[in-house]
Amino acid sequence: MFNRTLIIGTLLIGLFMPGAASAKLKMAASTNDLASIANSVGGDQVECIAIAKPNSDVHRVDVLPSYMVKVSRAQVFLKVGLGLDQWADGIIDGSRNDHLLVVDCSEGVPVLEKPTGTVTALMGDVHPFGNPHYWLDPRNGAIIAHNIAEGLAKVDPEHAEQYRTNAETFAKQTDEAYAREKATADGLSNRKMITYHRSWTYLGNAFGIAIVGEAEPVPGIPPTGKHLAELVGIIKAQKIPLFLQEPYFSNDAGQFLTREGGLRVVVMSPSCDSPDAGSYLSHFEQIINALAKTGS
Repeated sequence: MFNRTLIIGTLLIGLFMPGAASAKLKMAASTNDLASIANSVGGDQVECIAIAKPNSDVHRVDVLPSYMVKVSRAQVFLKVGLGLDQWADGIIDGSRNDHLLVVDCSEGVPVLEKPTGTVTALMGDVHPFGNPHYWLDPRNGAIIAHNIAEGLAKVDPEHAEQYRTNAETFAKQTDEAYAREKATADGLSNRKMITYHRSWTYLGNAFGIAIVGEAEPVPGIPPTGKHLAELVGIIKAQKIPLFLQEPYFSNDAGQFLTREGGLRVVVMSPSCDSPDAGSYLSHFEQIINALAKTGS
């Protein structure tokens, strides 16, 4: 026969033990990259999920009810900003979460390719606030981490110093990752490449790899035969060894440039594999090693 008093006592002890009934602070992010950094900064106190799939085009994400439900349970939402993830606004609005703190992770980032004049449709998918793929420079990952830490401090002031300390630790890790991968990139015999879209500007700038051209004649416009033929001339003249492409674009351009220009194709996602802590920094090793293998 069970001792009812003992059972009730055990349950009560478990209920009132420090941390037994505490729940993690819920967060949502537009991308795995932001979520991975958030999970590093938040540590055991937070749980951050990502909306966009790692192999999908983060410019275009469907606004689904299931995403709204996830965000309705969150206390913080992390946006890429710079006009990249405008779709997130529909998810946030649809979540009807009046207590949600929205953090623009681009705050304080040195923005590249910011247009100086009027942006028109003839320029293609040009972002008026500048190139929004800033997370592809690991040094910007440190800025993102500090932005996230300050956001978490607002909703969870009790652990504010812990978040800030974690952000400082993460910033040091980004410096180490940058130095390590820069050494690998510096070993390339030809530090030039063609890309499909202007996703890789920050990566090239960070690691000293010149992007000589894109398969798209203008951002967001599919490659044309004329433009690809012009690229072949550039590839041959400068002996460019590789073509870096996102997985969600057609392989036709890469196949043509390989056949006619003799380069090799590297297919990589601009986003890291998972929202887990550590995934963001390990992604740089994956990218740079892939380029080194092809371009050495």
